[in-house]
Amino acid sequence: MKALFLSTILCLSSSLITFAQEATINWMTIEEVTVAMEKEPKNVMIDVYTSWCGPCKMMMANTFTNKNLINYVNQNYYAVKLNAEAPEPIHYLGKTYFNPTFDPNKRGRNGVHELSREFKVSAYPTIVYLDKEMKIITANSGYKQPQQLEVMLKFFNDVWSDTPKENIQSVWDKYNSTFTRTW
Repeated sequence: MKALFLSTILCLSSSLITFAQEATINWMTIEEVTVAMEKEPKNVMIDVYTSWCGPCKMMMANTFTNKNLINYVNQNYYAVKLNAEAPEPIHYLGKTYFNPTFDPNKRGRNGVHELSREFKVSAYPTIVYLDKEMKIITANSGYKQPQQLEVMLKFFNDVWSDTPKENIQSVWDKYNSTFTRTW
């Protein structure tokens, strides 16, 4: 009886662990997104973070683990995690960006990557949204809960491309004020 009970618990535990491992955002590099865009264009969500940023870690633990957000992002977006202080060069829209002031011996804050500056990131975390041509739609900084991301993700996916840019603010204001959050 004990053996049956233990084997049942073990099976349930391994199933939960497998499910937890499967339920994650499919994070890619910008270079991988560039290749994927050739086959299937999608909007892009970039999580710009640093290793020392507390709210960035909270978003990873609390926001990017939400099942509804994970499903929506994986189906409708390419997702990129961009360490704003990474030392590696990054190729984006035909240009190579560097972190020329990165110091491998420095602890804590380090040099800021040029691509982070290109995206006009001034605080962490920041979510940068790109269109299907990988051009910047907007950057939105600060810790966000799943419900706060839901409205933006759905707006950029469902409304943005069909809206004349001179009307975008009024369309956003109406969309945001009438949007019903489901996450």
